[in-house]
Amino acid sequence: MALTVVSLMRSIVAGVVSEGDIVVDATVGNGHDTVFLAELVGERGKVYGFDVQDRAIRQTGERLKSLGLGKRVKLICRGHELMEHYIKEKVKAVVFNLGYLSGGRHEITTLSGTTLTAVKKSVELLLPGGIAAIAVYCGHSEGKEEESVLKEHLISLDASVYRCICVQTINQNNEPPVLLAVQKKK
Repeated sequence: MALTVVSLMRSIVAGVVSEGDIVVDATVGNGHDTVFLAELVGERGKVYGFDVQDRAIRQTGERLKSLGLGKRVKLICRGHELMEHYIKEKVKAVVFNLGYLSGGRHEITTLSGTTLTAVKKSVELLLPGGIAAIAVYCGHSEGKEEESVLKEHLISLDASVYRCICVQTINQNNEPPVLLAVQKKK
């Protein structure tokens, strides 16, 4: 395993998600995390995937269909801050890969206000033992703001109910990404 934020995030999520679970990809993007989650939950599980860009939803839908995973995933072209309107059950994991769509328009990014709202709602949706894992890309101004706002919120969570971690590369230049994760204790 490469020691990257995404590989660590996937390792953490794979450690808690089982076949048949319900999970959320809060930032579908190019669909890589959506595919990863669809494979984890198996045929009996379900993935909810959110993105504000039609292109991301369309491309991910095509990728899932080509891999035979389409029936496991409900793709929603809406902001992740609206997830409670679509998800009525408790979930085992929520994954955020913040920033902008790789290969897309860089001026369209996740925003600290809507991301904070989505993370708060994600934490409420977690089953005991469930986890929300958040890759924060700090190389642009909104990413720095997201990191600050999210850390401030996670620090405030009740330690008797939640365990929160922060992992970051310490010897990389150019604002390396940060992994934040919160687990609801059993």
